[in-house]
Amino acid sequence: MTRRGWDVPRIALALYPFGAGAMAVNVFFASLIGSWVGLPVLSTSWSIALGALIGLPATWAFAGHIRALMDEAEQKE
Repeated sequence: MTRRGWDVPRIALALYPFGAGAMAVNVFFASLIGSWVGLPVLSTSWSIALGALIGLPATWAFAGHIRALMDEAEQKE
């Protein structure tokens, strides 16, 4: 049986802006929590840059999960 639909790299590319944005928000909020123990709060620029970096593997993993769900759904047809 051949795979239908998008492959993992294409799904990851489509979802990357959302993954990077979510990671940027998470990094910023983590730095706010870190400020409770004396760590500096990250600027918006640093949060976006780190979010873009962390967003790559996170989005790739999520795309793999989505592809697995697509494969499972195709098997049930």
